[in-house]
Amino acid sequence: MNAPEAMIRMRIGMEQVHYAGDLVDGAMMLKLFGDVATELLIRHDGDEGLFRAYDSVEFLAPVQAGDYIEATGTITHVGRSSRKMEFVAKKVIRLTGNPDNPAEAEVLDEPIIVCRASGTCVVPVERQRA
Repeated sequence: MNAPEAMIRMRIGMEQVHYAGDLVDGAMMLKLFGDVATELLIRHDGDEGLFRAYDSVEFLAPVQAGDYIEATGTITHVGRSSRKMEFVAKKVIRLTGNPDNPAEAEVLDEPIIVCRASGTCVVPVERQRA
C-alpha cells in the first residue's frame, strides 16, 4: 500500500513567539512534523504509532509570527514495524514588514524551505491494520 503525502498548513501566531524579532522556536517545526507523521501512520497502518528518532534536522530559515507554514511528509521506507519518513516545512505566506500597515502580507511565489528532517516511527505489529 502506498502511503500518501500528508500536509498541515498553519498560521504562526504571537503565542508561538519565543525569541526577539517575533521569532519562533525551531521545536515548533518538529511539532508539525510529529502531527504529519501521525497522519501518515494512521493512513498507512490505522494506528498513530510512535515517533522513535530523528535522523536529521536542518533549520534553514527563520519563522516569525504571521507566517503561514506548510509542513509535508512522506513515508520513504516500510519495515516490519518501522516507517522511515522525510519532512519539509515551507513558508508560503509572510508579513511584509510594512510599518504603515503591520497586517500587510504576501503570498510567496516561491515558498521558502524553513526546515527539513528525516526520522523513523514505529507501529507495533499487533496494532497494524491487517
